[in-house]
Amino acid sequence: MEEYDYVAIGAGAAGFAFAVKLWELTNGAARIALINWGRLGGTCVNVGCVPSKYLIERANLFYEGRRNRHAGLNVSTTIDFEAVMEDLRRTIDRLRSEKYEEVIRSLEGVELINGRAMFDTDGSLVVDLGGETFRIRGRRYLVATGSRPFIPSIEGLEEGRYLTTDNIWSLTRRVSSLLVIGTGAVGVEIGQALNRLGVEVMMVEVLDRVLPGLDPEISSLMEKVLREEGVKIYTKSRIARVMGHDGVKRVEIITGEGKKLVEVEEILVAAGRAPNTAGLGLERVGVKTDRRGFILVDEYMQTSNPNIYAAGDVVSKRLMLETLAAREGVIAAVNMLGGSETIDYQSAPLVVFTDPQIMTVGYTEEESVQRLGSCSCRVVKLSELPKASLTGDKDGLAKIVTDPASGKVLGFHVASPNAAELALAASIMVSRGYTIEDVVRSCPAFPTFSELLKLAAVGYLRPISRMPCCME
Repeated sequence: MEEYDYVAIGAGAAGFAFAVKLWELTNGAARIALINWGRLGGTCVNVGCVPSKYLIERANLFYEGRRNRHAGLNVSTTIDFEAVMEDLRRTIDRLRSEKYEEVIRSLEGVELINGRAMFDTDGSLVVDLGGETFRIRGRRYLVATGSRPFIPSIEGLEEGRYLTTDNIWSLTRRVSSLLVIGTGAVGVEIGQALNRLGVEVMMVEVLDRVLPGLDPEISSLMEKVLREEGVKIYTKSRIARVMGHDGVKRVEIITGEGKKLVEVEEILVAAGRAPNTAGLGLERVGVKTDRRGFILVDEYMQTSNPNIYAAGDVVSKRLMLETLAAREGVIAAVNMLGGSETIDYQSAPLVVFTDPQIMTVGYTEEESVQRLGSCSCRVVKLSELPKASLTGDKDGLAKIVTDPASGKVLGFHVASPNAAELALAASIMVSRGYTIEDVVRSCPAFPTFSELLKLAAVGYLRPISRMPCCME
């Protein structure tokens, strides 16, 4: 039986952040094991943020060159899809090496074990190295095994080949047409990017709008943009069955207008995530999960077993983000050493890297009404921003949600170019309890898209059309 002070199962964002923080807090004196099966780095660097944002950036450059929307400027572009995907995979490999493989080598005292782990009834771990097994024990454990694409039960789907957000990055050629099941952040991001690269894209969503978890005004704007770019969208619809798998897939869609039969070359399943908890033996050590299998934790990232913590996508929560996973791993490390740190999920920003980008933090209007019984909101259109006149962008808005009693900012919801760059400022404003007056008194640089946050607050004082540039 190998003995360790701390053991992490999973070497993604949460597991790595946990190991690095423990190594720092113990000055390298603790014996730490990091157990991982598969490629280091987890979802984000291998099949999530890194490849998707790489593809989005190339797609946007190609699209901008084709539409020539700036007066006096004509740019022509071509695309070598195979070369783009090859460089995408090289970028993944490079970042995995720099941010994970080299980092683990620099942490003396942190041992990386390539194997599958399962809890036994005595609280130890059985580690399978691929045929050979051995046991290890830790004083405290972190479960950070992440998640995988959820595959809905659709007749005929499992019988043929389909793409997921895990394997789409292995494409070596551009497909002619693609049906995306699900219009959450990932489905919309990849769908818009591939559409801009010349793929005929259609999307199917069971709910009444794309990006159904976001503010309705943001969702409506993004759906308008996608339709204008040629994406076919079926909302309040579901896939009944998939037929044929060689070259052309025939898909039967149940819509509000009846059945539709469409033909596509490929199907992308982007219908959410499922937890990687099967086979961990959590029931043997009293770790409780929700009905979907995600691990239940308290505000300190501790499970129902006081010696076991969990962090990252395997945890039952609303948002699955690399930044949250890393923060949760750090919090687990601190609290295992006697701390009492917690995380403020309400001020954690979510960004959808579409064009326009979407940034949302805090309460939506609907959530504010549900939780507080009231809400006060203002919306400013992107067209009212001087910066938009300079860049030629027209689709976008910023919405501020406030408490009518105190004037505190409860949420920001922005669709604009570079909206992701507003996330930190918006998050700080929400977490620190900024009021409308605090935001109005801020002095963002001119001309920038960051002025949207201030202009939304100024909307409580006067119509934007009745103020000059940069006025309070």
